[in-house]
Amino acid sequence: MTREPGSRVPIEDLFSSKGRVRILKELADAGELNISELCRRASLNHSSTKAHLKVLIESGLIEEKTFGRIKIYRYRVEDLRARSLRNLFDLWSS
Repeated sequence: MTREPGSRVPIEDLFSSKGRVRILKELADAGELNISELCRRASLNHSSTKAHLKVLIESGLIEEKTFGRIKIYRYRVEDLRARSLRNLFDLWSS
């Protein structure tokens, strides 16, 4: 099932994967990264990172920008849920 970006992905689906949480944390910290750097930082392979990114894009927490053949993934700080998650990550790690 494919959802539109920004649609409501249930929170259980969002946090059901350690890989998705790692990707969210890395993007919340960095702001934006390409998929190779995300794979490296989150210690995930390319195909699982891509699958996690699809769910995160559908949730509206991140967005994909394309520059020619290069795709950049950006944490959407303008989204209140994304800002709240970033605050939670900051609090949890302090």
